[in-house]
Order: sequence, then structure tokens, then C-alpha cells
Amino acid sequence: MALKFDLLSTHPSGARRARIHLPHQTVETPVFMPVGTQGTVKAVPQQILEELGPNRQGAQIILGNTYHLYLRPGHELIARLGGLHKFISWPRAMLTDSGGFQVFSLSKLRKISDEGVRFRSHLDGSSHMFSPEHSMDVQIALGADIGMAFDECTEYPADESRAAESLKYTMAWAARSLNHFRANQRKVPWHNDRALINPINPDGSPASQSLFGIVQGGMYMHLRRESAQRLVEMDFDGYAIGGLSVGEPRALTLETIAEVLPLLPKDKPRYVMGVGFPDEIVEYARMGVDMMDCVIPTRAARHGLLFTSEGRMNIKNRQFAEDPNPPDPNCACPTCSRYSRAYLRHLMQTGEPLGGTLNSIHNLAFYLTTMANLRAELEATPPEVAAPELK
Repeated sequence: MALKFDLLSTHPSGARRARIHLPHQTVETPVFMPVGTQGTVKAVPQQILEELGPNRQGAQIILGNTYHLYLRPGHELIARLGGLHKFISWPRAMLTDSGGFQVFSLSKLRKISDEGVRFRSHLDGSSHMFSPEHSMDVQIALGADIGMAFDECTEYPADESRAAESLKYTMAWAARSLNHFRANQRKVPWHNDRALINPINPDGSPASQSLFGIVQGGMYMHLRRESAQRLVEMDFDGYAIGGLSVGEPRALTLETIAEVLPLLPKDKPRYVMGVGFPDEIVEYARMGVDMMDCVIPTRAARHGLLFTSEGRMNIKNRQFAEDPNPPDPNCACPTCSRYSRAYLRHLMQTGEPLGGTLNSIHNLAFYLTTMANLRAELEATPPEVAAPELK
């Protein structure tokens, strides 16, 4: 078994309270997943990630990036060292993306064909080829609990012919990804460094990796419907909605999610990739999204933007120069429990790396707390269906 999904309740808004049992962790949803692009959630040590949020429960699952880890230090090296979990000393669940979005971002350095995408490294200009099969080989070597099918992300704006061409690649690559993954997937090298109980196999024996398909189609709803329906027929372990937060208006993001979610199986995880601000992830979760990720909490933190219970705060502003209060008086994270707004501003003004670290710790705690509070609210709210009949 690779993944077990328990849908606990469905609410009138569409929100779902569920559990995803993965080899390294049982993940309570709706969940926000911090992004650890190059084997690290930027500036935040793993032991701190494990203790953020309410009751110090920490991040349940983080992301790794196939493209970046392929280039440095290399997937084969990581595999020789025991897989990505072991390499970065992360005992909980992990998801790796396919590299498709990063290749998409190299628009001037890539060439797309039926075979895959040939691109030049942003590091040294060297030439590389990513095919669906190669993306699967890299992700299998990394050994994360969940991998993603190789897709072609459609830019915004894109005309319908461009979106249709992009979808053609994505659907063909999805089938090839799934076939290659099923033929070559290996057992996740589960390790018991923190005395956790393996959620899939309590005896500690490894479980298989999972693979999610990615719905694309740009901002054309008929293409999105086609993509979702064809992916469901392929029978992936879970489904993601990709190609959002690429510059489209928020109204289109909402329309796309609302269009796709009802087409996805009720008995499998639903993941929206690359979103968003705190209010956005709550809104998407209320629509029925189970999983979300975004670089915003750490990227914003490095520029001095904090998310607090009192709204957004630019800690670099002069008004905080002599402010002895914690960044968020309603937050119990390590940053807010110990440091003042004046000190955080000083760190940002002087360019001290600690500023980015402390800001990131707070923002991640805020995101994790936001999701934990939403889960508690759903548990306290009478569901539409207490014990859903899954179809």
C-alpha cells in the first residue's frame, strides 16, 4: 500500500476533513505544506519545523524540488545516501514536484517536444533533457512519499490554441509518467529516527511511493474538464490542480478550482499547487481542497513581510524602530515568544541573516496555525455527511 485516504466529514461549503496515511506520517487535512526547494525550507532548521504551530505539532509534510535537486547535489548521490528523507534528516512526510514548473519558468532556455523538454541549466548553461520517464526516475531515487506526474504548465495569458497544445503534452506525459512510475517505483526507505509509528505498515516495513496527476488546461474551463476527466480515468493515487498563481486574476483561480474539484474522486486527495496567501488557502480549503503549498511565507519573510492576527506587517517600517512588542501578540511561536518588533526591524535594516530566519519561523507558524484552526472549526461544525459514502 502506498497511500490510505480517510474522508472524515464533508461540510456544506464543500470543505473536507480527512486523513492521508503516508509511509512517514499521517497527515491531517486541510493541510499547508512548506516548500523546501533544495532540501531545506529556507532558513529554518528541520527541528524547528517539527515544533511549529499549535501544541508544537509542527509541519506534517514538506516539499522537495525535483529540478533543483537533480542539478545539485544530484538524485543519484541522494539515493546512495539513503534517499531525501535521510539526506535532509526529515522523518515526516514529503512530496516532490516533477520539475515541470521550474522548466516552465526557463521559457528562454527550453525547447518542448513530444519526448519532453530540453533545457539549459540556470546554474551553468549545461544542456539537460527532462522526459516523463526521467522525471519519474529522479523522483523514485529521491524516495519521497508522494511524487508528481511530469506536466507542462501553461503561462498566463495564453490563447486557446496554446493552452490546447500545452494540454496535449501534459496528458501524454501523464500517461507515460504513470506507466513508468508503476513499473519502477520502489519502497520508500522509511526510517525510525524519531520513534514514529509507520502509518501504512505498523511493523515498520516500507510502503510504496504514490503518484499524483496534475490537471492543466490554462484558463479554459472545457480544457480543464477534459484534463480532469482523462486523468481520473488513468487512476492516479491523488490529483492536483496546477497552472494557477501564474499571473491570472484571483477570480479566475477561484473559477478554475470550483470547476475542477467536483470532477475529482471523493475518495482521493485533492491538491492545489503553488497557492497562496493565508486568506486564500482558507478559502480554497472551504471549497474542498485538501492540500496546498506555497513559497510565500518564507519568501515574504526574507523581505520583511509578516502575516499576523492583526493583518500584514512590513517589519522594516520606521514605526517599529522602538516598538518593544512581539510581532504578533496572539502568536506563541519562538519568534513572537522571545523577540520584539524593534529587534526584528534592526535585523532587517542591517541585513543580518537571522532576520529572515526569525521572520520565516513566524510566518510558517502562522500558516500552520491557520490550517490547524480551520481543522478544529470543521471538527466542531456539524458536517453535511457524517460518514461519507465515497464514489
